[in-house]
Order: sequence, then C-alpha cells, then structure tokens
Amino acid sequence: MNGSQKHELERIAREAMRAHGLEPDFSAAAREQIAHVGAPAASSIRDLRSLPWSSIDNDDSRDLDQLEACADDGASPTRVLVAIAEVDAHAGANTTSVYTPAVVFPMLPLELSTDRTSLNEGEDRAAIVIEMVVDGTGTLVDSDVYRALVHNHAQLTYSAVAAWLDGSGPALAAFGRVDGLDQQLRLQDEIATRLQAQRDEEGALDFDRSELRPVVDDRGVRELRTETANRAKELIENFMVAANGVTARFLGAKGLSSIRRVVRSPERWPRIVELAARHGGSLPPAPNARALQQFLKTERATAPDDYADLSLSVIKLLGRGEYVAERATESSSHFALAAASYTHSTAPNRRFPDLVTQRLLKAAIAQTRAPYQLTELTRLAEHCTRQEDAANKVERLTKKAAAALFLSDRIGEIFDAVVTGAGPKGTWVRLCKMPIEGRLERGAEGLDVGDRLRARLLSTDPGRGFIDFGRA
Repeated sequence: MNGSQKHELERIAREAMRAHGLEPDFSAAAREQIAHVGAPAASSIRDLRSLPWSSIDNDDSRDLDQLEACADDGASPTRVLVAIAEVDAHAGANTTSVYTPAVVFPMLPLELSTDRTSLNEGEDRAAIVIEMVVDGTGTLVDSDVYRALVHNHAQLTYSAVAAWLDGSGPALAAFGRVDGLDQQLRLQDEIATRLQAQRDEEGALDFDRSELRPVVDDRGVRELRTETANRAKELIENFMVAANGVTARFLGAKGLSSIRRVVRSPERWPRIVELAARHGGSLPPAPNARALQQFLKTERATAPDDYADLSLSVIKLLGRGEYVAERATESSSHFALAAASYTHSTAPNRRFPDLVTQRLLKAAIAQTRAPYQLTELTRLAEHCTRQEDAANKVERLTKKAAAALFLSDRIGEIFDAVVTGAGPKGTWVRLCKMPIEGRLERGAEGLDVGDRLRARLLSTDPGRGFIDFGRA
C-alpha cells in the first residue's frame, strides 16, 4: 500500500461527484460571498456565553454545528439547551457535505464551515438556541427557540466522552480547565437516557448502525474500520432528535411552511414480516412501528451476535428518508423515529435543508415575512432529496473503492455474508465480519434481503467501486 492509492481514491471521488451531478470544487460566486458573511450584532440577541456549553463530535470534525448545555436545580424539570451555529451562505448546489475516504467535499467553503460559522472552542458565536424543559420521565413539557450569543468552553469527541462515561477511559483533559464539566456531562447523559426511554415508549426503532470507515493516509488504505454507536453518540442523537421535533412544531405554531424529514410507511413490510417469522417473531400484516420495535428489542437481547445483520436488513427494507415541503397545518411522519412533524435543523454547516430551516426560524423569531413560500420549499425539498441520494452514492462508491483496494490480494477467499439488496438490477451482499458490500454475480437465484450465505470473493475493480462475489 502506498500514496498512489490515496491519489487514486481522490481521482475516483472527483469523477464520481461529477458523474452524479455534484460539484467537487466551489465556484467563483460561492467564494465571492465569503467576504460578505459576518456576525450579527451582539446587542440584538441574548448573551448566554456563561452557560457550560461544550461540543461532542467526531475526532476529526472541524465544522462544529451544535453545542449542548443543561441546567438542573433539583426542584423543577431540567432545562436542555442546544445551540445551532448561525449560517447564512449559499449552499444550494450540492446541498450537503460529501465524505469520502481520501477527501471531503464540504458544503460550504472551509473559511466559513470550519471558522466563522463553526462553534469552535474558545470563540464567541451567534447561534439559534433550542431550549427544552424535560421532566423526570423524559417528557418534553415546554420549549422555546431564540437567538443567543454562546461560547464553546470545551471541544470534546465521541470516543473520549463515551469511554469516560462507560468507565473504560480516563478523565478528559478538559476537566482540568473547565469547572464542573464532568458533572455537566453526567447530567446530559442522564437526560439523554430519559429522552431515549420516552422515545422507546413512543415506538422509535433502535438499529445497529455499524458503518465502514476506511482509514487512508499517505501510505494508502491502512485499515477498514467499523464505526459503531456509542454512549456519547446516543446522547447527542437524543438531543438532536428532540431539538428537530421542537423546531418543526415551532415553525408550525408560527404559521410557516417548512421542509420536513420523513420516512414513509415501508412498502416492503411483507418481507419484514417474513424476516421476523424466520427469527421466531410475529408482526401484524400492516406496518406497525411499535410491533417492529418490540421484535427488534427481543432479537437484540436474545441473539446479539446476529442483530447487526438483521438490523441492516430491516433498514434496507424500510427504504430511504426524504425531504418534503409542508404547510404549517400538515404533519408527515418519520416511521423509524415514531415522530410526526420532524425536520432537519441541527447541521447548517453540512446540510442545506438545515440552513433553509434556520432562515425560517430567524424570520419566525423576528416576526418578519418568511423567506420561502410553499412552492419554493417544494422545489428545494425535491432538489435536496436528489442531491442527498447522489451524495450517498458517491460515498458508497468511494468506500467500496477503498475496500476493493484493501481486498485486492484476497481473491478466492470465502466470507459469511447477508443479502442487503435484491431486485431486477441485481443482488447485493454484505460481509458479516466487515461492513463491506458487493454484488453477487453468481448464485443469486431465490435469494432476498436478509438471507444468509457463504460468499466467495471473485474480483475487485477499485476504479468502478466493484467488489464481486459468488455464492460458495
């Protein structure tokens, strides 16, 4: 393995971006507006810099979209505050950051996303604050949305926070310079647990979402790492899910149309029922999130070694999420989250729908005319869904290209695998020990999503992201 592999992956990524209608480089117009992006006047918003704000993100994240802080006096429900970076820049071309193993294509120029509009440690920043009051059962009893000035006192990482919370890692270095940070994280973890319990009660689905993350440096593809959920990621996920729900309801209450994130009722529910029966479970004939949740919980507890493959199969059968524009009085549902009136609002440096939502929030807070009407929001929602699909294809292809390079000297080996896709265009399988997906070129007859098999690696083609298997 050598540096030429990294250059090859960069070339593949750029070609894939163009092939799927995405722009690998910023236009002159996009760079032109950098000079015009400035901070709002501090006098026009609340000053919340003294709150114990901190960020928790990936080890290599530089575009920090949100901060968290909690307040609990022990006598009343706990206040949870989520601060979202204020961003106001054009990002309608790709509509999302695209993450590939060798290169990242950010939605916004780095001068913005990692500097002026990033909630960096030690910096004062303007933000949209979503304040939530959570009682002892995890029920949201009150909420508000407003603008404020915030200050990130500690930039933390998922891996370090999770290890410390679990008792498997050392105290964080930030504890020595930020008074009370350890108690703050314990409180956030406790509230997130309450929120998760309430989501479980409402029927939210809990999946094993392991992902392939090729580790690439100047020496080439060094490792195929499997990224899994951890306690810190679950903490942030629960806060973000709650904040996104508050945002959608806030805009609805103000009479503004908005872009919602939905996962519709699954069309392949009969196959999910069949899959559950094969594992000894029973699901009703009509889609039912709560029944599916209970089945998945049982399987996680009784067959943990097989749960990742089952979870992946169900995710594939549920279908993809999409963006839709809705009037304030409408309410689409998110099947997997068991949530109605749900939007994306917490990552404006990385996703255009979140930036659109932020502009709507600013108008609602200022009681000014909405910057978008339903017709334009409909067009934007359709465009964002298309571009997100394209970005997902680029990310999958480039991960497979990296995996193909890594596996190129293992042709002929046999692996345990599970079917992840089956249709007129072909059958795809994913290896059980490594989250690597490839096409089943031989022996696909009679197989469907969720079926187990032994697959022999037949060939790899990194340039096209092809990893081909045959049924062994």
